[in-house]
Amino acid sequence: MKKLFIFIAFLFALGIFAGCSSDDADNTTGDAENNSETTNAGEEENNSGDTEKEEVTLDFFQFKVEIADPLRAMLDEFEAEHPHITVNLETVGGGADYGAALKAKFASGEKPDIFNNGGFKELDLWLEHLADLSNEPWVDNLLPIGKVPMTADDGNLYGMPVNLEGYGFVYNKDLFEEAGITEKPTNYTELLAAAKQLEEAGITAFSAGYAEWWVIGQHLLNIPFAQQDDPVAFIEGLYEGTESMIGNPHFEEFQNVIDMEINYGNDNPLTTDYNTQVTQFAAGETAMLQQGNWTENMIYEINPDINMAFLPIPLNDEESADSLPVGVPNNWALHKDSDNLEEAKLLLDWMVSSETGKRYMTEEFAFIPAFDNIEPAGLGALGESILEYSVEDKTIPWTWFRWPDGANQEFAATIQEYAAGQIEYDALLEKFQTIWDNLK
Repeated sequence: MKKLFIFIAFLFALGIFAGCSSDDADNTTGDAENNSETTNAGEEENNSGDTEKEEVTLDFFQFKVEIADPLRAMLDEFEAEHPHITVNLETVGGGADYGAALKAKFASGEKPDIFNNGGFKELDLWLEHLADLSNEPWVDNLLPIGKVPMTADDGNLYGMPVNLEGYGFVYNKDLFEEAGITEKPTNYTELLAAAKQLEEAGITAFSAGYAEWWVIGQHLLNIPFAQQDDPVAFIEGLYEGTESMIGNPHFEEFQNVIDMEINYGNDNPLTTDYNTQVTQFAAGETAMLQQGNWTENMIYEINPDINMAFLPIPLNDEESADSLPVGVPNNWALHKDSDNLEEAKLLLDWMVSSETGKRYMTEEFAFIPAFDNIEPAGLGALGESILEYSVEDKTIPWTWFRWPDGANQEFAATIQEYAAGQIEYDALLEKFQTIWDNLK
């Protein structure tokens, strides 16, 4: 399995001091008694030292709502092993703006010890606050892909990847079979035909969660960026003014995906939030869901017997359309001026090196680890589907961390305008380009 992880990584570029002494004694019995007493005294002193360590409280501020409960349970076990450390966990995510909430905390002086950072542009924005983690013990097991987002221009590493994730259209195999769809769609024409066939069978094709800015302005919009021949060069060209979204073939094809989701999706997509979107799919009310493997636990809680896997989000009928966006979703970063920096470093290392932490990573969080010392045991159908696409070299990158700060939410508002019929698609592309130019 270690070889598998190394292979995957290349596809898309992660002593107690005790002393005792005794005075000379007149006889062997005295020596034994003195040594016994001294040893016991030393043990008591060491044990007393463990329990009398200075009490430390770590503030842990994170955004992944889908792991909030098991993460709390994992931290409880960490506290049991380290009685002098208490971890306050606060989760802000889902429909809430984690980035804005984090900025507000720093502005108010309530700077968390541990928090999330997406890397790339976000790394640059927060670099002055981040601790250098280059020499932490877990770095030796980090897959190469896991290092990329949080490696700064100075060559130092400033974050630990949360995991590897992928997304696309999650589809219900049983509903596809019920509609008579026997072949897995791999391009736009085939997927559109499947949506029509589902509708004819009385099955709603898509759960479209257009109320969530990150679903459409980040994950969905990533597709035309990631499908460029050289996504990084294209984005650099947008910054330099040598590239444009207007007239770009993949951005023109992006209309296909939006129109397909809206025309063959659930009612009221603009008011459908994350929880509603996932619940509809899990309950069998829709056949497809534009989301990632982070939804796996929630889906299984609602429907333990669901038969599901991933489809691509295709813009066209090219062979490259049959790909999933796979990457590091986010990273754990530490506040460099924290009074409890060493304890925070201890927690990060424990999360990916202890047997307890590794078990939570795979069996409870259902994560694909970014470390070669963690076997991906316990992955559900979606995690396995991502691994299959990865092994087959059918992946595209996550690009939004390279976009101008705040662009994703403005992009989402523009997509919502188009979905509501308030603007034409040509106007959407013009607004996209204006947003980029204004924020770059």
